[in-house]
Amino acid sequence: MFKSLWNYKNFILGMVKRDFKSRYLNSVLGSVWSVIQPLAIILVYTLIFSQIMGARLPGENNTLAYSIYLCAGLLPWNYFNETLLRLQSVFLDQGSLLKKVSFPRTSLPIFIVISVTINFVIISTLYIIFLLFIGRLPGWEIFNVVPLLFIQQLFALGLGLIVGTLNVFFRDVGHFLGIVLQFWSWLTPIVYAKSIVPESMQGIYKWNPMVPITEGFHSIFLYNKAPNYSSLLPVILISIALLLIAYYTFKKLDKEMVDEL
Repeated sequence: MFKSLWNYKNFILGMVKRDFKSRYLNSVLGSVWSVIQPLAIILVYTLIFSQIMGARLPGENNTLAYSIYLCAGLLPWNYFNETLLRLQSVFLDQGSLLKKVSFPRTSLPIFIVISVTINFVIISTLYIIFLLFIGRLPGWEIFNVVPLLFIQQLFALGLGLIVGTLNVFFRDVGHFLGIVLQFWSWLTPIVYAKSIVPESMQGIYKWNPMVPITEGFHSIFLYNKAPNYSSLLPVILISIALLLIAYYTFKKLDKEMVDEL
């Protein structure tokens, strides 16, 4: 599989370029929208929670602490969210290509991950510049972001490939995923601190794979500490299991999938 993907690397990169161009075709601001949209979301959340509702982080007196906390959780979540949403529809979106051209089907989810990653890198660069400007850029601990993002995207790739495959046969799956992600985002401590949640409801976070990942980003950017990697072990195991299930499900339904498109 890896050899065939490598042989089609130019094909994958070509799809990434076409995807980037098509998303901003006939747009005056073009690729600038990839920055404006997430910045607008961050601005709205910051305004509502920190200014209007007066949200503050426990033990933090810095007026910018909430903005740092919010961005540290929201940017990776948007990365995860967009990856899943793009993966769930990738086979439907590329249906005509699948019928006409012979190429490794697994190159489609890889192209999606690369495309989404480009947008994430652009907006994250602005976040790093912001932290540098206010003097809150983490030290060497910032390099822990790399394994953390790798674990997150393994999880997203496995789950997204399963959902994307099933969505070809059961179109309601894609609509259901959108609803699940809305609830999922609020069950993940992104715009609020987990410590403010009542003890009776803390147990729900043990079943959310995105919680240790989000807490890892908060540790790095807000507290300049490395993530708790032991808490990430279950996420790694779940991600590997999902990737194996996704691969075998995809291989089993590969031929039938083209007929359904």
